[in-house]
Amino acid sequence: MKPVVTSSAVVTRPVAWSLLAVVIVLWGANWPVMKYGLGYISPLWFAATRMLLGALTMALVAAALGKLEFPRRGDWPVVLSVGLLQMAAFLGLVTVALQYVPAGRSAILAYTTSLWVVPLAMLLLGERVDARKLAGFLLGLLGVLVMFNPFGFDWSDPQVIIGNGLLLVAAFCWALLIIQVRGTPMQGSPLSLAPWQFLVASMVLVPVAVVMEGSGHWHWGVELAWVLLYNGPLATALCFWAMISITRALPASTTSVASLGVPVFGLLASAVALAEPLTLTNSVGLVLILVGLLNLTLADRAGQAPTEPVVSRVKE
Repeated sequence: MKPVVTSSAVVTRPVAWSLLAVVIVLWGANWPVMKYGLGYISPLWFAATRMLLGALTMALVAAALGKLEFPRRGDWPVVLSVGLLQMAAFLGLVTVALQYVPAGRSAILAYTTSLWVVPLAMLLLGERVDARKLAGFLLGLLGVLVMFNPFGFDWSDPQVIIGNGLLLVAAFCWALLIIQVRGTPMQGSPLSLAPWQFLVASMVLVPVAVVMEGSGHWHWGVELAWVLLYNGPLATALCFWAMISITRALPASTTSVASLGVPVFGLLASAVALAEPLTLTNSVGLVLILVGLLNLTLADRAGQAPTEPVVSRVKE
């Protein structure tokens, strides 16, 4: 469902396209940034700190715009679902997985979310799938299988298997959220709810980090400061606000198709910044997954139920 925003400020289409380009670059580039950051901070503390910074930044922005308010009773299911599944579970799993999986490959697998919505919607919501949507799902699934073929994937390394598995579980968590909140109305705006969603995620990730990582490892310095500054205010808060504005100014299907540029940019940015090889397995898998997701998006545009959550994407 398209986010409902009560603010009267709407950006123009040219500005929205410019913001969309900025979001694609920031989110795509954040995959190698997160990979790099793990050399200076442990993964769960990284995810928790990012959510705390996002909560603080969004609270300041919402307060400055007069939108900071306690969620209404009817909004709490969405606040909790987004905070737990979309932010805490997805981001926590992805950050842990990045220890073992190249950043570019991680970006591709994380963007398989919409694929898993199809079988979940059939099983849990009884939705019927037309030929185009089924073709999109099968193409995307073929892309995933290509990425796990024995010639391009090391099945003998347990850490590699765990890392890739966590990325698929993370994508599945996001898909569960989409199914859960599909059609759920929001009384508050995404801007007013965002600080609380980030806060819920922080309240989960901080104790989990304490239990799993203790005090963690923190290598304080300019490098870590830049990584946290990029991930908190920019890749989380700024991009969240930008996607709200973009979704109001552009059709949802346009935004969905354009956002497929994130894993592409993430793969290329990782190759440049981290010297990760552009393997044939990742390239073919990416193309098949993108074609599959494109078919799913166009099927939605033709009249199928939307597969977007009631909040803007907060995912690299």
